[in-house]
Amino acid sequence: MNDIAQDSAADVPLLLRNAPSSVEFKKLRKRLLRQAREAMSDYAMVAPDASTTRPKWLVCLSGGKDSYALLAVLVELKWRGLLPVELIACNLDQAQPGFPGHILPEFFEKNEIEHVIIREDTYSIVTDKIPAHRTYCSLCSRLRRGILYRVAREQGCEAIVLGHHREDILETFFMNLFHGGRLASMPPKLVNDEGDLLVLRPLAYAAESDIAKFAAGMEFPIIPCNLCGSQDGLQREEVKKMLQTWEKESPGRLGVMARALAHTRPSHLLDRTLYDFANLRPGSAAADDASGEAEEPCGAGLAMTAGLFAAE
Repeated sequence: MNDIAQDSAADVPLLLRNAPSSVEFKKLRKRLLRQAREAMSDYAMVAPDASTTRPKWLVCLSGGKDSYALLAVLVELKWRGLLPVELIACNLDQAQPGFPGHILPEFFEKNEIEHVIIREDTYSIVTDKIPAHRTYCSLCSRLRRGILYRVAREQGCEAIVLGHHREDILETFFMNLFHGGRLASMPPKLVNDEGDLLVLRPLAYAAESDIAKFAAGMEFPIIPCNLCGSQDGLQREEVKKMLQTWEKESPGRLGVMARALAHTRPSHLLDRTLYDFANLRPGSAAADDASGEAEEPCGAGLAMTAGLFAAE
């Protein structure tokens, strides 16, 4: 990768020409680029023949910090010759009252980013179907995703790309654990139910705090979501606060937890569909495949756990 420290204003895409020049910000920028490359490599988000076929990705922007950061990272990786895909930015205007519909089109035009703006009144549908005291997110997300799939097909894209980060993935894991009765989260890569589009999350390894610092430094024109943000007491907000407290009390804990999602041991869980417990006997083939008794956690891990739960 070209050294960010050596880039001049004329050398970089318009989107990055006003990036802060401080050493700290350049380190942050390089970290986000590295983490996105690692996630894309680990989960084979880019097809081996991409340099020849030049697939298209629909990069979904809501106007929040995460999607702005996603676009900036992908634009820079493409400019550096590290992402052989065509990028089309997309904003879905959901007709929320007071939504500043001019901000993203002006942002795209100013930075010469290919884009498409779609206006669909999902706001009225969501507020009509869901009582005011209930969470809008589930229905809103389903409607939004269906529209984005349609737009991706119309634009000839092979994937829609979303700005979910490490904390989003952890929050979803705990939401499923606490309220859904299952161990599941958002994978960095999946195929939609119809089987014709990929859903990619290149920021899966990125910390939300890094993204917030990056967005603030870049002075992106943030558009708040007044639909979900207007509701108090959401379960996801409670999970977010819990994770933030854990990270504050035990720095680095979220990184450890995120790595755990990529290192599962089916023989040490309770899912009979993932492991052949029925045929597990001494000397059996299942026993040969088993990973044995659980390893003892290291001293550092025990110390972190002790510190985390000391108040209980």
